[in-house]
Amino acid sequence: MAKFVLAQAGSEATRPTFWKIGHLGEAIFYYLAAVAIAIFAVGAYQRFATYAQGTESWFDRLDDLTGRIVSATKIVFSNQKQFDRDLYGGLMHAFIFWGFLTLLIGTTILMIDMDIWTKALGQPSFFEGAFYLSYSLVMDAMGLLFVVGVGMAIYRRYWVREGRLWGKHTSTEDDLFVWTLFLLGVGGYLTEGVRILGTSATRDVSFETVSFVGWFVYDVLQVAGVTPAMATAAYPVIWWSHALLALAFVAAIPYAKPFHMISSFANVVTRDEKAGKRLPGVPDDASPEEIGHGSIEDFSWKELLDHDACTKCGRCSSVCPAKASGRPLDPRDVILDLKQYREDLEAGRTEEKDIIADGGASVINSETMESCMSCMACMDACPVEIEHVEQFTQMNRRLTESGQMDKNVQDAMMNVFQNGNTFGEPQRKRPDWADELDFEIPDARDESVEYLWYVGDYPSFDERNRKVARSLATILEESGVEYGILYDDEQADGNDVRRVGEEGLYEMLVEDNAEAIQNCDYDKIVCTDPHSYNTFKNEYPEFEECDWTEDDVFHYTQVVENLFRKLGLSGNELDYTVTYHDPCHLGRYNDEYEAPREIVKATGCELDEMPRNRDDSFCCGGGGGGLWMDFEEDPKPSEERLREALNDTDAGGRVEKFVVACPMCMTMYEDGRKTGGYEEDIDIVDVSELLVEAIGRKEQVEVAAD
Repeated sequence: MAKFVLAQAGSEATRPTFWKIGHLGEAIFYYLAAVAIAIFAVGAYQRFATYAQGTESWFDRLDDLTGRIVSATKIVFSNQKQFDRDLYGGLMHAFIFWGFLTLLIGTTILMIDMDIWTKALGQPSFFEGAFYLSYSLVMDAMGLLFVVGVGMAIYRRYWVREGRLWGKHTSTEDDLFVWTLFLLGVGGYLTEGVRILGTSATRDVSFETVSFVGWFVYDVLQVAGVTPAMATAAYPVIWWSHALLALAFVAAIPYAKPFHMISSFANVVTRDEKAGKRLPGVPDDASPEEIGHGSIEDFSWKELLDHDACTKCGRCSSVCPAKASGRPLDPRDVILDLKQYREDLEAGRTEEKDIIADGGASVINSETMESCMSCMACMDACPVEIEHVEQFTQMNRRLTESGQMDKNVQDAMMNVFQNGNTFGEPQRKRPDWADELDFEIPDARDESVEYLWYVGDYPSFDERNRKVARSLATILEESGVEYGILYDDEQADGNDVRRVGEEGLYEMLVEDNAEAIQNCDYDKIVCTDPHSYNTFKNEYPEFEECDWTEDDVFHYTQVVENLFRKLGLSGNELDYTVTYHDPCHLGRYNDEYEAPREIVKATGCELDEMPRNRDDSFCCGGGGGGLWMDFEEDPKPSEERLREALNDTDAGGRVEKFVVACPMCMTMYEDGRKTGGYEEDIDIVDVSELLVEAIGRKEQVEVAAD
């Protein structure tokens, strides 16, 4: 067969593109194609004209454009985000993407041959012989991949009825999109099979076996009793049906779900690598009415592009801990609600209203945004790089400026404003946690240190987390490094203050903490709390008051990982079976996953991972101000996570200790241990507490606590 096909690789190995369509039909097709392209162009122009009305400079997102495009191409063409957490979905999307792209390229090659190479330049067609045979083989193979991928999508959507694909914004548009793709793929093969059968009456078509799917259709038609004459008569109808559907699809792209093929790539190109972990500031000249997002005009062009890039895939919804625990937040619905409102406003289908308010007829309800834990799971899961957290924060800023803040959060913010900490304790009590240690903590204000240790609110004032502070102090002392703290000059870091929308208070904290730190002689800043670590590393350096860079800031586990070898551990000190919870602000925010694990393993503990670990970790519920709010949750995120630790690890119920590296996580999980009834089943410990026990200093730390 191979020898026969190669023998056919002469000029006769080709196909008539407009067979049985005629010159008039060809002219009509080109006219309709021009109309479809014009409709597409107008729609695309209107879309991008909308983005031009948004705030934010275009140049802020288009620096190093070449590098951005290369990086985005790698992300999009590899489908790496689609494979995350979902192998089936990744394969499905890869089949559709690569199949569709190949068919598009193939159609473009045919257009170049017909309209430019032969008609415009008067050259002989290259669409014949070996080129045609290779072309046909590749197009059939990749087209089949495309049909299989669309079939997988249909199976998951309508047979399995995957929950995350159905929701408030599921519409007929979604059905039309997936079935149009399926009909385009299958219709192409039907057109090919009918053509092969029809032309078989007048020429040898055996070389068409390279079009193996089209040839299969040809065989099926013959078995069904379809004659070449019948195929010849039916071909124009089938060809026009396929052509009109394809042209209608092209024309509809800017107006419906298919636009994500363009907007998604643009969104990935213009993404901010630090989105979420570094929030945008407020212009110095902004009035209270201009702070946050109160109307659609306040959204940046990138945020409007975010809305259009959303494919309704529901990946953000499926990983959102707020949604899982019953809070009134679905990240996908927020993005699509904003998009729907904008489109309805532009079309005159609705009156202008507040973007967010406490009750009433606003686009987004205040309870929805208050529910966000700022864990960034939605952003990590999003395959098209939608920056949810920044938009949610902007809406929280509007709530704050309009006086619509949760009562408990208001109290916490007042405590920070009056006392410099969320507990409302006098600042002079901040270093009291160290009073009973058998050594004195150096004062970084009075002596040069290598590590300036920012202790944080919870390790300073919360009784349970004071044990963590004492444990870390003991480790630093035993390792012999030069370290010191700010004592009562330290104030709240402001990370979560900023995320609940209190930008003014956050800037005040930045100024006060920066002044205290700059009066010290130090090499590095080390933070107990990942929230402090994030804001000192990614946000403080954006302010001119700060004289350090992100490379100068460390979480304590990163420092201790390099120090614990000085503590003389053999690696066999402890024999607990433990699991480790990745804090959002250390893991997803800042990609630090291994340092805490290395310390845990060095103590001799057996580390057994939960199914959701590293960047898939499930939030404790304390971020974004959640620690200060009262929600009626079932189950609480902390309870759900402890259940996972006890039942879903390989060790099952043998896990003895639930290890954390974040004071907020410690607080939330100690609460979840009580409310979930797990007090007799598992202990909550910090990484530093494990290490202190391993070096034999646990007793001294506990004596100090008593």
